[in-house]
Amino acid sequence: MTIEENEQEIIEEFSMFDDWMDKYEFIIEIGKELPLIEEQCKIEDNLIKGCQSRVWVQADFKNDIIQLSADSDAIITKGIIALLIRVLNKQKPEDILKAELNFIQEIGLQEHLSPTRANGLVGMVKQIKTYALAYMAKS
Repeated sequence: MTIEENEQEIIEEFSMFDDWMDKYEFIIEIGKELPLIEEQCKIEDNLIKGCQSRVWVQADFKNDIIQLSADSDAIITKGIIALLIRVLNKQKPEDILKAELNFIQEIGLQEHLSPTRANGLVGMVKQIKTYALAYMAKS
């Protein structure tokens, strides 16, 4: 699936909920499905800067696509990174770099996060795009 198709799927899923408490619960459930980072990858270099929780993101490059995994010590944050991975995982670096990630605004995520969590979200996106840029330069 393309990034846009992944985003649309998430937008449709979130449209089923009217209340933000239900959306938070859904985000937590999504976090439980996160492809977890291996313990030995929970290192300082993989830690997202600017996030109040500890969030690690690992990226591997194989067959021209980026494979992402992550973990967090906070359940909401784990759900947020899981959403990003769902959209951007197994994509080409150039597609990740071009991705506007409109689903974040469409589902109202950023406006319902605390300022520190919103900063963390920006940090997560920035880190994933940095990985994509590095892998694009290598290929």
